[in-house]
Amino acid sequence: MPYTPTDVVTSEDAIRAVLPGIHVSQPGKIIDHIDDHCRVWIERSPFLVMATYDASGNVDVSPKGDPAGFVRVLDPHTLAIPDRPGNHRFDGFLNIMQTGRIGLVFLVPNRNEVVRVNGSAQVVRDGPLRESMAIKGRVPEFAVVVHVEEAFYHCGKAIIRSGLWRPDDAASTDGLPTYAEALIDHGKADITLDALKDRLEHNDKNRLYDE
Repeated sequence: MPYTPTDVVTSEDAIRAVLPGIHVSQPGKIIDHIDDHCRVWIERSPFLVMATYDASGNVDVSPKGDPAGFVRVLDPHTLAIPDRPGNHRFDGFLNIMQTGRIGLVFLVPNRNEVVRVNGSAQVVRDGPLRESMAIKGRVPEFAVVVHVEEAFYHCGKAIIRSGLWRPDDAASTDGLPTYAEALIDHGKADITLDALKDRLEHNDKNRLYDE
């Protein structure tokens, strides 16, 4: 039986009554552009999380990763994210076409803080831009251009608590389902487990930039 909450918080006042204070550095930390602090972080980031939503409010959050510097800071108000071969669902693209809104979180390995960027976005096929983001001779078919409205640093408490950069302290992965097992069970794929494992291993080794 689905869980039903019994004490739902519906106002900011109810939150502030429990946690009234706000750190002195927080109210003014959000800027409307990419300054030198944010730029160098983004250029050193090999991994981001991209959030979008469609016209009905359905949300998608997707990981994006490449060698550091894959996200281009085109100017203080504009970023460009290359598209790479993936699952061909294009959830983020379709959401952007409907609402034009985007949120990004940039991680840098071995740093606990993150940089967050919010704004509007477009899916583009600008040739020179895509060509500038080629890897191993593979030019991305699309890019997401982000028009920055908010940019700010976020403290490291979440990363510290998670132990993300402490792999020696991580829990064992024994007993976790493989990607192949999950795909077969969730998607009812008409393929054997061994065949799907082989296909996924081939993709991971040979098709990071090649369809």
